[in-house]
Amino acid sequence: MTYSPQDIEPAQRPANAFGGGRNMRFASFRCISALILREMSTRYGRSPGGYVWAILEPLGAILVLAMGFSLLLRTPSLGTSFLLFYATGYLPFQLYSNLASLIARSINFSRALLSYPAVSWLDTVLARFLLNSMTSVLVAYILLAGILFFTDARTTLEVTPIIWSMGLAMLLGLGMGTLNCVVGGLWPVWDTIWGIAMRPLMIASGVLFLYEDLPTAAQNILWYNPLMHVTGLMRQGFYPTYTASYVSEIFVLMTGVASLTLGLILMRRYHRALLER
Repeated sequence: MTYSPQDIEPAQRPANAFGGGRNMRFASFRCISALILREMSTRYGRSPGGYVWAILEPLGAILVLAMGFSLLLRTPSLGTSFLLFYATGYLPFQLYSNLASLIARSINFSRALLSYPAVSWLDTVLARFLLNSMTSVLVAYILLAGILFFTDARTTLEVTPIIWSMGLAMLLGLGMGTLNCVVGGLWPVWDTIWGIAMRPLMIASGVLFLYEDLPTAAQNILWYNPLMHVTGLMRQGFYPTYTASYVSEIFVLMTGVASLTLGLILMRRYHRALLER
């Protein structure tokens, strides 16, 4: 029997040729959402007060700083409110610190779930980043709004430097957290070394003082701390008479992107080795 070309059916395109990528993205979105809900219930759902502690912890630190330095100084370096001055330094620093610390432990936190093919290491990192970024930004908004409302802190807000400050703090936290997740997983002693090195970081990041108040020698060293630029931007947004001329957004961006790129490359290369440890 012979067949003409018209009798032969054309090859059929696979059913998922167009929808496969969309389905994978949707599956990743569902996975990240589930991981966020799991962490919310684990971190805040099992403790009395829940999310109240996310507000009370930074509020307590700001109150201690404000009361302590008000006994030593008549006025803060900027403005008249000790609460506002230390809040504008501490909150972006805490945003970075929380993200870097929590993302560095993302593999250990979700180790049991990573045995499922649907859950990837990138999902765990993004889930922790999104949840804790939103939480810290919301807490910062509540505390700063409360300070401006209940105190006589006369100020004019500039939104652009504030957004830059919080965004750069988030980028740095994501980059350093991802990098430390790999390095700390491969060499556990790194977590101890990093913890010791970071203890004086709050002092060296301009939380307690202004960059301009430091001696020239200290300025030349601390300029290379990207968090010094982050706190300077934040205060520039709350104090219209203050101009942080030393700030370089490009330097902070390059630092954050470099650490994130290196962390992602190493994580892609060694994530299986981390799970086997």
